This record gives sequence, structure tokens and C-alpha cells, in this order.
Amino acid sequence: MRVLLMAYGSRGDVQPLVALAVQLRAVGVEVRVCAPPEERCTELLAGVGVPVVPFGPPVRSLVGKVGQPTTGPQIAAELVAAHFDTVAAAAEGCDALVAAGLMPAGARSVAEKLGIPYVYACYLPLRLPSRHYPPPWVAGLPVPPDTTDNRALWDLDAERMNALYGEALNTRRASIGLPPVDNVRDHAFTDRPWLASDPVLGPLRGLSDLDVVQTGAWFLPDERPLPAEVRSFLDDGAPPVYLGFGSMPMYSKDTTLLAVEAIRAQGHRVVVSRGWSDLTPIEDRDDCLVLGEVNLEALFGRVAAVVHQGGAGSTFTAALAGAPQVVIPNSPDTQLYADRVAELGIGTAEEPVPTFESLSAALKTALAPETGARARAVAGTIRTDGAAVAARLLRDMVGTGR
Repeated sequence: MRVLLMAYGSRGDVQPLVALAVQLRAVGVEVRVCAPPEERCTELLAGVGVPVVPFGPPVRSLVGKVGQPTTGPQIAAELVAAHFDTVAAAAEGCDALVAAGLMPAGARSVAEKLGIPYVYACYLPLRLPSRHYPPPWVAGLPVPPDTTDNRALWDLDAERMNALYGEALNTRRASIGLPPVDNVRDHAFTDRPWLASDPVLGPLRGLSDLDVVQTGAWFLPDERPLPAEVRSFLDDGAPPVYLGFGSMPMYSKDTTLLAVEAIRAQGHRVVVSRGWSDLTPIEDRDDCLVLGEVNLEALFGRVAAVVHQGGAGSTFTAALAGAPQVVIPNSPDTQLYADRVAELGIGTAEEPVPTFESLSAALKTALAPETGARARAVAGTIRTDGAAVAARLLRDMVGTGR
């Protein structure tokens, strides 16, 4: 039995597939993965010995371009072509295909042509049609005044996906003898998508019209030791505050300096993760350590608080470690996690463009003893078996031919 996993996106889109791949092998299923040609994604998969087939252009080259009217359809067509060519070739001899990440418009067509089961998986409820959550593209964009119902907004989202992917998808489907689809998003999502989010951090909340299977987050424990330099810094004083924005390159160095100064004003040292923005403080002081790639699971267990962008992986890892959080969101996805962190009482939600005063107030709340106590209590409710649950479901699905 062999399964193909695929996702196009940043590390946060690929890392959950690594966890699923490990658990699939544990139940006797062979795995191969299609992922973008990013060094970190390749390293993650190589680290667990899973074969990887690169597809699509490097993700960094597309940041900010996918939704643009001039470049979006061209990029969408390139990704659809990669689905029908590279992903289709990788799927030969497989018994099922699981797709995640950026809209996998052509993935279901590949499975359909091969006659194998197809599963669409997403990592947070915001990605699924809902009366509770607006679609991801709504924030910051003009919305017609008569579309206050989220279902109507989701209908507009479907139109947008059709405009981006429809022509390219149906052209390629016709070339392999498949009929056209009239709703790209619903075709890719299916009527029974899987939701790989933690029920505490990403609850379903009123999803409609879909038979959603919530497995829990696909989490892979990180066994790497912290570098000696990091351990020495941590041992040399009180727990510092972590600052990092992962693969979000839109955070400026001015924001970094502002955050560092706000953290210092609370009497704490700082650990700064470079991330895709290559963040570094402007001045060199011994109360600040700049990091590259490290085991965040181990690090977050030793910090006073985590200041981050609200990505699914960062939020989950901080919550699991029991670290209070300050979330500075920059998208509807990250705003959802910012709001949930605040709702749970395990941290605070900042404004997308914070000031020194607002960030100082947010840090004061996050660093309060009661927030720390609440974060530690919630940590005990976070599930870590989501990938194992999904692996068993997939094995049983393939075994029964459904």
C-alpha cells in the first residue's frame, strides 16, 4: 500500500505532512511526498527518510503574487500544470492521494484519472466554508455591502477561485478526457474534507454543508537538542522572550526593533528568530540572541513568552509548551489564531501594526502570572495524536477501497 502526500506552500504547509508520513509508515503504508523546492522542506523529509518529489517554483519567489490580478492567474496555471505533470507522475502506483497547502486545484483530477481515493486536508477552520468564519481573502479587501452573511462571502470566494484556476484546470482535464468542473474550490475540497487542527486551538464552530473529519493537528515531535550557544544563553539568566515571524517576510526590521525594545522595557532578555525576513536587532547587545533554525518545541518550554505572527505551527507549539503568547497577525488565518489565543486566556492579540505602547501592554498581560498559569493548564488539553488518527483513517480507507 502506497500513499502520495502533496502540499504547495511554506514550511508550515509541509511539516504536517512529514508527521503524517511518519505515522503512515508506522501502520505499514509506504509514502512519498510532493513538496515545493525549498531547502527546509527537503531537509524535513530527508530527516525522516521519506522520498520527496519537488514541484512548482520556490515559494519565496511567489510571496504576495498569487492573489494579484496581473500575476495570480499565471501562477495558478503553473501550479495546475505541475499537478497534472509532476504530481501525476509521482502518483503512479499509489493507492491514495492526500492534498493540502495552497489550493490543490488539479490534485483531485489526478486521483480521478488514476481511479484512487482523494483526500483534501486543511490546517485551520478558516479554510473551509462556514457561517462563522469569513473566507481568507475578505480581510482588507472591499466587500459588497449586501454580503454580510458568511455563506454569501464564501460564494464570492468560489468565484475568485474559478477566476484564478478554472480555465487552466478545465483545459488540462479536457486533455486527459475528464469533464469540466464548475466550482474549482468545492471540487478540490470535496464534501468530506479533513481538518488537521487541534480542537482546542481551532474548533469547528458552525461549519455547514460539509462532513468535516477533524483529526487533530498533525504534529511531529522534534528530538533535536538546542545548540550549545542557545543553552548557554538560556542558562545565563531569567527566561527570555522569543520573537519570530517564521516564513512571513512582510515584517520589517523596524517592527523587530520596536518589539525588542518593548520586551526589554518589561525587564526581559530577547531571543530573535531570523525567519524569512532575516530579522536582526540593529544594535549588538548581550541581552539579545539571534537564532537560525532551532527546535522551537524545546525552546518554547524555556521562554517567558512567545511573540509571533500567529501561524498554525507556532501557535500550536507555543500552546503545547505552555508558553504565554503575543500574536501580531498579518492575515485572516493568523488573526483567527490571535483571537483564539486571547479567548483562551493564554496570551494576547495585538494589532497588525503595533505601537510601543500597545505591544508593551500586550506583553504585560502575557507575562502576568495568571496568564502563565492559564497557558500551562491549556497545554495539558492540546492533542498530539492527530497524525496517528489520520494515518489509521487513511489506511482503513485505502483498505476498504473507499
